Formats: sequence, C-alpha cells, structure tokens
Amino acid sequence: MKTQVRALIVGGGAIGTSIAYHLAKAGWDDVMLLERDELTSGSTWHAAGLLPLFNMSFATTHIHKYSVDFYKKLEAETGLNAGFSVVGNLRMAQTDARMDEYMVYATTAETCGVPYEWLSPAQIAERWPLVRTEDLKGAIYHPTDGYINPADVTMAMAKGARQRGVVIERKWQVDAYRWTGAAWEVTCTKMIEKGGNLVPSDEQAVITAEHVVTATGNHAQRTAQMLGIKIPAIPVEHQFIVTEPDPALVEYRKTHGEHPVLRDADAKWYVREERGGWILGPYERNAPARFEYGVPDSFRADLFPLDLDRIEEEYMSMIHRIPTSETVGLKDDFNGPICYTPDGNPLVGPAPGLRNMWLAEGFSFGITAAGGTGHYLAQLMVEGEAEIDMASLDPKRYGSWMTTEYAARKNEEAYEHVYILHHPDEERPACRPLRTAPAYDRQKARGAQFGCVNGWERPNYFGPVGAPSDFDHDSRSFRRGGWWEYAASEAKAIREGVGLIDATAFTKHRVSGPGATAFLDWFTTNRLPKVGRINLTYALTSAGTTRTEYTIVREGEDDYYLVSAGAWTAYDSDYLRKAIEDKEPEFGRINLSDVTSQWGVFAIAGPKSRDVLKAVIKDAEPGTALSNKRFSWLSMREIELGMCPVKAIRVAYTGELGWELHHPIEMQAYLFDLLEKAGAAYDMKLVGARAQNWLRQEKSYRAFGNELGRDATPLEAGLDRFVDLDKAFHGKEAMLSHGIRSKCVTVLIKGPEGADPWGREALYHEGAHIGRLTSGGWSAGFETSIGMGYVRPDLAATGTVLQVKMFDQLWTATVTDDSPYDPQNVRIRANDPASVAAAKAAAE
Repeated sequence: MKTQVRALIVGGGAIGTSIAYHLAKAGWDDVMLLERDELTSGSTWHAAGLLPLFNMSFATTHIHKYSVDFYKKLEAETGLNAGFSVVGNLRMAQTDARMDEYMVYATTAETCGVPYEWLSPAQIAERWPLVRTEDLKGAIYHPTDGYINPADVTMAMAKGARQRGVVIERKWQVDAYRWTGAAWEVTCTKMIEKGGNLVPSDEQAVITAEHVVTATGNHAQRTAQMLGIKIPAIPVEHQFIVTEPDPALVEYRKTHGEHPVLRDADAKWYVREERGGWILGPYERNAPARFEYGVPDSFRADLFPLDLDRIEEEYMSMIHRIPTSETVGLKDDFNGPICYTPDGNPLVGPAPGLRNMWLAEGFSFGITAAGGTGHYLAQLMVEGEAEIDMASLDPKRYGSWMTTEYAARKNEEAYEHVYILHHPDEERPACRPLRTAPAYDRQKARGAQFGCVNGWERPNYFGPVGAPSDFDHDSRSFRRGGWWEYAASEAKAIREGVGLIDATAFTKHRVSGPGATAFLDWFTTNRLPKVGRINLTYALTSAGTTRTEYTIVREGEDDYYLVSAGAWTAYDSDYLRKAIEDKEPEFGRINLSDVTSQWGVFAIAGPKSRDVLKAVIKDAEPGTALSNKRFSWLSMREIELGMCPVKAIRVAYTGELGWELHHPIEMQAYLFDLLEKAGAAYDMKLVGARAQNWLRQEKSYRAFGNELGRDATPLEAGLDRFVDLDKAFHGKEAMLSHGIRSKCVTVLIKGPEGADPWGREALYHEGAHIGRLTSGGWSAGFETSIGMGYVRPDLAATGTVLQVKMFDQLWTATVTDDSPYDPQNVRIRANDPASVAAAKAAAE
C-alpha cells in the first residue's frame, strides 16, 4: 500500500468516491481513498437514491444540479450503468401556502438553470390516474431528475476515479491523525472479518498525506474525536417501506411509462415505484438521533428495528393519495441511520483550526449531493476557491459553543422539518433559547419575537406584548406575514424618530501587538483608519473574492477592534488566526482575541437619537459631547452613559444619524433600562433585525452572505471606495484579474400586492435571465418593494428597467442610484442643532 500521497480521502461512500474522482479529474495524480469496510457499506447501501433538485439554497441547488447532470454522463466514461431512472419529480401541494412555497423556490431554480413546469390537479390526474387529486391545489414538476441506484453510482464513480489514477484501499480503518507542520501522518489499521464482525488486525500503516478529506458519514463523531474538533453531524433514524406489487400499477405500466417520484410535502413523504410496487419514505415526527458518541464496532451494514407505529400517519396518507395501495402488502422495510446537521445542510470545507484538513460530513441527501460536492470541493482544494459561494456549507458556521446534545436535538428537528413549509422567515424552536444577552428577558417582555443567529437570540421584530407562544409561527408567510406591519412601523420610527436595535450578536475581535498594523494593512483592502477613527474594509480570499467584511476601529497605534457579521464568528476567527500564523514571522508579534461574548451592542438610530443620548451622557460639556465637532461621523469615542462605560462608534447600518454603543456585557441590563427611560420622552421604539435589513437596502449597504461572498469581488459589489489600489493586499492581483463579471445594483420594484421579494428571485431583461436578487424587502422611504442583486454589467446603469420573477410572474424592477435614500449622507452626518445655534451665537 502506498504510504505517501498528495490527498487522502477517508470514507468510501458516494461522497468519498466522488471527491476522489473529481480531485483526479482536476489534475491531482496522487490520490488515495481508504474505506474501513466495503465501498457503500455506510448509509449509501440503504439510501433510497432519490435525486431531488428542490432546494431553497442557491449553493445547494447548484450542487444538486451538477450531480444530476454528472450522473447522466458516467456510463459513457466508465462503462458502468449508474442506474439513473430519469422519471421526473412531482411535488404536490394541498394548500395555497404550499404553492406559494413552490413559486418562491421556482425563481431560485431559474437562477441555477433548473427546469420545471406547473401542473394543475386535472393535468396530474390525466397523466397519472392512480394519483388522487381532488384535494390538491397543483404541483411543480421537474422533468430532469428522478432516482438512481446508490451502489451502482458509487461503483461507477469509483471506477472513474481508478481510471484517473486513484488508489482505493478497502478494509483499512483510520485510527489517528498527526499534523507535522507540513503534512498529515495518518495511522491506519487493517480490518479483518471475525465472527461476522469487523475487527482490527495487528497490521498497521502510516500514510503521509499533504491533504486529508474526511467523508466518514455516520462515523463523523469518531472523526471529530481524533481531530480534536466538533462536527455536529449525527445520524437520525430514517425508515422506508417497500410494498408488494400493486395490480393496478402493474396494469398501468403495460401502456404507460414509470411514475415520477411523488412527493406529498403536506403529508411528509415521498413515494416511487419499485418492481411493480411502491416505496414509501416518510419524514415523521419523533425519529431519534443515534450514535451521538460514535458508531458501535459491531454496527456495519446494519439496520434498526422498524417502528411502524411512528409512521402510521404517513402510511395512511399514502393510501389516501394512491388508493390502489390500500390492499397491497408490505414486502420489505428499512430503518437506517442518515446523517444530519442542525440546519440540514452538509459540512463542506476546511476543518476549523486545522491545516489541509477538509470535511465532507453530515449529508442527509448524500446521493443527490455527492457529485456536486466532489466537483466544488475539488475546486476549493485545487484552485483555492469554488465558482459558487460555499460559505453556507462551511463547517465553521458552528462555533465552539455547539455541544453533542445541541447537535442531536437540532438534527432530529431538521429531519422532522424536511417537509414543513420552508418560509423564508422561518425560525425553528428546538434548543432555544440558548445564548442570550442580559437584555433578553426585558425585550421578550416588550413583545420581542426572536430569531437565532449563531446560537444568539436576536429580536427579529417586536409584536404585541403578551402575544401567544405561536404568534410568530402563525405570522409566517411567503408573502407579507403577520409580522410585516410591526417591522414596517419600526422602520418608520427610525426614519422619523428614534429606534434602538440589539446588535450584541456582532462578531468582535481584538488585534494588537507590534505586527498588528502591518498585518491588517496586508490583510484588508482599505487604508487603515487613524487612531480614534473607523473604516469599512474587506478581507479577500486567495481568489480575490470577498471573504469577510470588517468595521475596523483603531484604538491605538497597534490596537484594533474588529466588528464583523454575527453569524460568522468561528468562520472569521479561523481565517484571521491562520492568516496571523502565516504572517507573524514577517510582521512581528500579533495578538488575536475573540471578544464577542465580552461586549454587548445597542445601535441607536434616527433623527432624535442624539437627543436620547444627550439625556444620559456624563461629560464636562454634555451639550456638545455628541456634536460633529467633538464626535464626527465615522469616529469612535469612549463615553459614559450614566454609570456605563461605552465604546461609542458613530455609524449606523440604517443610514440615519446614529451610534453603535459597545458596552461591557455585564452592564447591558442597566444600559437598556437607562436608554429606555430616556427614550420615552422621544417615543423611542425597539427595533428588530427585519426592519434594519429593509433600511440598509435603502442605503445600498451590502450584507455579508447576501451581496458579499466568495463568488464576487468588492469591485463587482460596487465597493471601489473601500479598496485602496495604491497599496498591496492579500488577493489584490487575483481580484483585478476577474475584471467585472457582474455588478451589484439596487432596484425599486413594483411587485404583487401584499408581497415583497425575499432576495432569491431571478432577474430578467427583455425575456432573458440576466441576474438574481440577493436581498429583498420593503422600503419605508419609497413605500415600495426594494431589492439588491447582481446583473450583467451592461444592465447596471441607473434607470435600466428589469423584471423580477415573483409568484410566477414578471414585475418591473428599476435600477436606482446607489444609496437611493439620502445619497449625500446629509442625515447620517447631521450636526446637533443646539451646538450649531450655540456656535452661531458665539460668533455673533
């Protein structure tokens, strides 16, 4: 067996074989795959092999589409039939809300080139008369997907990998990993059969690998323990049953083709044909997580006992939808482990804290995702970045606060939620509240309805005080939900008066030391601010695209406070830490601290925000302490609000006069009470994240994860003013080499009554698809829908009339000036009228 390789893939299921194949295809000629048992012996062997294109995620839709297209080509390359039955996928709807969901999804599909068509109940009945349709509203039909034989496609990818030089070794178990500083030493043990079990032999080997990829499926917890990291991938039981032949189906097939894969999302199941009968796969309630601390040595290609009582409701609903199945007996059953993650998306990308270690774990739809995962992960490894933004799948979207109990319970929830209505404003309840700031109870008592950001509870909006516990759940919609009026009122309050926003979830780092200035100058695109000032800047990937957005506050010559998006704390920490490790020998000592949990943040904004702060600031000259002369825009000052020391930053994400008030977290309750009492005189309103999101679009402020990501450069995002091309910085040459492939624009939209875009819709011009929205909502300032997104550069000029696809219709979307609300920043720079009057009087 080879003991020196460039890349070692651990795990021989569909995911691992795809990664091996695509690394070899990308040009790496020294690749090895290890499997502890036989290929496909994990979840792959008992998977149903479905290939659903339906997904609300832009990145995941691209991954699934690549897989479907790729599998169709495998036989021509390898000579092995992958067992792909292109029968289509019929996703039925029993309610108008479900049809709305499909229409929101469909516009995402268009941005990825996924074909679909709409069918009425009558059309369904005409094509597939065995399906009961009188209680349906309609369906979305994907003609290009279907199902595949998991073992066959895995073997085809394995053969394709071998043809490209990949070495595949079976019955080798990885028992230890050690990083030498230049490569991984991977200790492996030969496994042997003994009494029906797989046991370790005395034979061992150490493989030195420049890169390691773990695709260990149900064994992810063992992998995590060996690597000393957390991987929230834990299996959940998934059952499916196979019926005896259905005589009506057998008769139908004599003159008709195979049924598409049938999905009745409102009934929580999928059904497909299987040798004259039916396979039913339910996503029922109360399916338990398994193997929280590792897979027992005795568990191989095994199954759990079936729990028919748990799926009785779904079984009866299948009989309702396909009445001829009522008299058909059961032929076979499966109840096996399928890996999940807390949000249902896999973990794909660099492992936290480690070099050249890559994770491909937590795949609940592994067959669907295998081909695309191999393709895009190979791009990440070989080219340094993928052509799509993979951040939403990055393993570091979960921080060190995540525990086994949290992962297990959230994974159970993710399984149960496969077929719920996936509202864009959905918030899932399991394991909450967990991370709460001190003002949480106060905000809850005032009507806060919370969202969850990186485990933190953050107010989305403030609804009625004393509202029932299901108020937010019942307020959700694919159009304007019951919460919309509260968010609109909050947005109006900031535009006309004053509002207070809890921004405690912001990620916060301190960077200091003799090498800090030189490092940050190299690490970010903008020139560094002077002491006491701030700037907005960007860290780039090696490919020149946007990795992170930072607000940098310079507190001393070599002392910096960095603020970035709250959802990405571990993601940002890891990138910063690794970059510092690389550059410290060149620049000198650099200290890095994650201080996110040490500082709370309130953002106060609106024309009356200065008045509220003046009422509580302690200063020798309180009347001028917040004036432009003493506290200018884009500056930071240490101030005292009552008894609370505050790092005040004059900046506002809402585009109004305002300050971010960074304060010791232990003083937050005191500061909240102080500001609330002072704000009462000015009708200050508590404001949530949804109103803030609308307001920032009126200023064309880009958001990380929306307009900003690893698939576009800051120049394409229209952020030229934050890029200093007169200095050298990481990723600069790569950024310039891209040119301008697309351009970020803000559009005002005349959309359907009672609905706004969500930020995932396709954009058109003269009938051609030319871009997509990345943000959307309601503009209080213009009293119309608003959105931001990317279009062809030639269509980015102000006044260009585009169309946006919403609810299966095209609506006018007009490109507006960047920062259409207060484009000269007059309001955000506003001086204190009292200070101006006093200065004028003194001059006279």
